[in-house]
This record gives sequence, C-alpha cells and structure tokens, in this order.
Amino acid sequence: MVTVDDVRRIARDLPRSEEHLIRDRVKFRVGKIVYVAFSRDETTMGFGFPKQERAALVAADPATFQLPRESDMRFNWVVARLDQLGEEEMTELVLDAWRMVVPRKVWSAYLPRLA
Repeated sequence: MVTVDDVRRIARDLPRSEEHLIRDRVKFRVGKIVYVAFSRDETTMGFGFPKQERAALVAADPATFQLPRESDMRFNWVVARLDQLGEEEMTELVLDAWRMVVPRKVWSAYLPRLA
C-alpha cells in the first residue's frame, strides 16, 4: 500500500515541484498547476493523466482506478485507490503527471538521473 509519504519522497526532488496543504488536502503542484492531490482521508490520489487514455486505464483495472468526479472530467485527471497501488506503479504515475506540467527541457534534463 502506498502512502502520502511515499509520494512525497518522489515529488520533493522533482524540479519546480512544491507541496501545499489546501483545504486539508495534500497537493503537489508546479506553479499553479496541481499534478497530484490526495483525498482528505488520504485513501485516494488524483493525478494528471491524458484524457484520451483514462477510460482505458480505468477499464483495465477498475479496482485501482476510477474516473474523477463529474465536475473534474474536463481536466486531465484520474483517481487511484492507494491501497491498490504498488510503489513502482505510483512512481511511474507521479513522474508522468509531473511531466505533463513542466516544460520538456526540465523533465528531459531530470529523468536521465533516474536510470
């Protein structure tokens, strides 16, 4: 099971990433763009994900992933249940969400360090 602290270990070292507590919810963002956010009870994690691919992600693993609430469907967003996520999968999702919100030169300079 993944926790907020597990995500924090990944996100804190990402260039331009900042952690914020907004309305009792932990969120990670670049500038004003949120790329990962947790529910108040920290059981689910919303993350940036391409709209055109989210239905396939949810269909492939509905026990782990769900579509965002109706008001958030306009955003590139998916929700995951933390008790169903493994650390490796979470790391990939967080990095991909972060890549969606930073310039290419930022992520391309950073990601080779992960290898």
